[in-house]
Amino acid sequence: MDVNQRIIARLADELSVRPEQVAATVELIDGGATVPFIARYRKEVTGALDDSQLRQLDERLRYLRELEERRSAILAAIDEQGKLDATLKAAIDDAQTKQRLEDLYLPFKKKRRTKAQIAREAGLEPLADALLGDPTLDPESEAADYLRPAEGDIPAIEDAKAALDGAKQILMERFAEDPDLIGQLRERLWQEGELSARVLDGKQQEGAKFADYFEHDEKLAKVPSHRALAMFRGRNEGVLSLAIRLPGEDEAPVHPAQVAIAKHLGISDQGRAADKWLVEVVRWTWRVKLYTALETELLGRLRETAEQTAIDVFAANLKDLLLAAPAGPKVTLAIDPGLRTGCKVAVVDATGQFVDQATIYPHAPQKRWDDALGVLAKLVKQHGVQLIAVGNGTASRETDKLAGELLKALAPDHRLSKVMVSEAGASVYSASEYASRELPDLDVTVRGAVSIARRLQDPLAELVKIEPKSIGVGQYQHDVSQMQLSRSLEAVIEDCVNAVGVDLNTASSALLSRVAGLSAAIAENVVAQRNVKGAFKSRQALLEVSRLGPKTFEQCAGFLRISNADNPLDASAVHPEAYVVVERMAKQSGRDVKGLIGDSATLKSLNPADFADERFGVPTVSDILAELDKPGRDPRPEFKAAEFREGVETLNDLSQGMVLEGTVTNVTHFGAFVDIGVHQDGLVHISALSHRFIDDPRSVVKAGDIVTVKVMSVDIPRKRVGLSMRLDDEPEREPNDAGPSRDKEPRKPSRSQRPTKKANETPAAVGALGAALLKARQDK
Repeated sequence: MDVNQRIIARLADELSVRPEQVAATVELIDGGATVPFIARYRKEVTGALDDSQLRQLDERLRYLRELEERRSAILAAIDEQGKLDATLKAAIDDAQTKQRLEDLYLPFKKKRRTKAQIAREAGLEPLADALLGDPTLDPESEAADYLRPAEGDIPAIEDAKAALDGAKQILMERFAEDPDLIGQLRERLWQEGELSARVLDGKQQEGAKFADYFEHDEKLAKVPSHRALAMFRGRNEGVLSLAIRLPGEDEAPVHPAQVAIAKHLGISDQGRAADKWLVEVVRWTWRVKLYTALETELLGRLRETAEQTAIDVFAANLKDLLLAAPAGPKVTLAIDPGLRTGCKVAVVDATGQFVDQATIYPHAPQKRWDDALGVLAKLVKQHGVQLIAVGNGTASRETDKLAGELLKALAPDHRLSKVMVSEAGASVYSASEYASRELPDLDVTVRGAVSIARRLQDPLAELVKIEPKSIGVGQYQHDVSQMQLSRSLEAVIEDCVNAVGVDLNTASSALLSRVAGLSAAIAENVVAQRNVKGAFKSRQALLEVSRLGPKTFEQCAGFLRISNADNPLDASAVHPEAYVVVERMAKQSGRDVKGLIGDSATLKSLNPADFADERFGVPTVSDILAELDKPGRDPRPEFKAAEFREGVETLNDLSQGMVLEGTVTNVTHFGAFVDIGVHQDGLVHISALSHRFIDDPRSVVKAGDIVTVKVMSVDIPRKRVGLSMRLDDEPEREPNDAGPSRDKEPRKPSRSQRPTKKANETPAAVGALGAALLKARQDK
């Protein structure tokens, strides 16, 4: 089996699909096809693999190809040394992970001149082999035969002790490079080991935010992502030390790992002459060669696992946010709240184009409330404003109250709605190069207000202009692999944009650049041609754009929409290559194409199999019929907004037992954060999301959801709010109690004080991450 066949077979096994599906998909990917294009327009080729399967396949394909490249390099390196026998080659060929490959390669890897190498050069390897092979030999007596003077850079072996030290170094290195032994110890430490966190002396006050981990022990393999990243951050900030320990190692006369090493090597203390010396070699092998290396490696593995989980959480939240319901093409007035510098106001038309601005000073210190109402009323009347977007930053609730008074004052002559909108990332956008090109004549503060208005009209179209990490829906995003994070988030954005589709004649270059097949440069070229020649009349006109060739057209055309196009299909998700199928449908139905679109009765009477051929199978024809029934249907939900309770504007206005409406802003593995309009998101712990047991909060809520919650605890000094979505829950403490709140994991007792955990016991899952996220929101 060649390399490609091996990769395809493994991918098919991992994804539980047929090898033919994988092979066809790999060929498409290698040919430059994008995941959205393959998922939507090549179902016959892939056997209808969905976008999540395709993303997984693409990621694993990259890993397995790197694995095969490394396998080839290792085989070549060992063969060059003349040490590649059939057994070793078979083991390397069978290796399923990069780690296993490196374990097998370790004894052959070129390394600096070690103590073991020097001992071998001094001729001490026969001594090591003799004592290991026959423990009845007396070490001192055997070593006496290996004394020798110095020679060149080989030091003298002046006595038996020096000879035995050299032999020990040889065996230590040999044992530490045994791939099977390393693998066994690694997995035992991972499965049975505990991660032990301790505060460094004198760091208690400085590192108070990590107090949950000052004396913390937890099964290594079960440490949740947020707790692992919190502890790693504590270590990086010089507050915590981390170690991996095996259960019972403090009480055992011999470390459990040493017992495992000795057993693997067949070494035991039976009172023979060399047994004690060999046991000592085992002890030093563990302490000097293996423990630190394995601990470093496993902490790296924990971090990698935790980072991937955090990235997955971020990606899931970002997807929910990008696919949040759009308010639609309505004239919108946005207010970016402020105190001393005033509130920045911007008006955009139904297409998101900036039309007017103002600055008002309704709050302290100027308190020009009535003047502010007058300015806003004038803007509403002048531009026919339909929506008011209020940023959720400083003074947002006070500004929301101002907007409420405006609505009452203008009713019933003007039908207005007001919505609180997240400002996360607006300041980043306003200071970006893209914003300076898009709104060159506006101050950065006004650009922020424009962004707030546009993200209410269409969150997807506006948020793609902002660095994803600035949107505020991630977990420890600055602590994870930035390359992996970016790749994951870019994939999410691409999938979301292409799932919704893009209006070719109104989309920004930032949005167009996320369409399958379009690079940033080609997107700029599309906009440039649109600016020079006017709106596109057809998809085919895209081929006139500089650097947009047939291959790029194939990838992008189906995701681009043109309203009132010459061909009505250009406003749908039907790909131009499949227009001939629609024409056959229209001909058979005795209708023209335009009359067929939206004619549910006729479309439902058609049999997909009647129009399938070698190129377009039943899955694609079925998709075409569904699209013609509801052309250009937006998959996003209907727009609605939370109604914050009047008079509840700060933490001081909250009391236990209050039932409030709010918007889910972030979902983590330990619960969901909810904006209830008090400038501080509250936390619904996973245990309070539902009456039934859940292990994934996203099975209950997602970012952007409107939910009803009950206030369970309010901790004003630490700015924490505990919430519950189980409205029959009853608070247990008085308000403002400074004790541990529901969103705070209690400190764990020391190892000696802690009772034995039951097998199914799960610790609370908030800890320092909850505090960090809450603080991050407070500091925005």
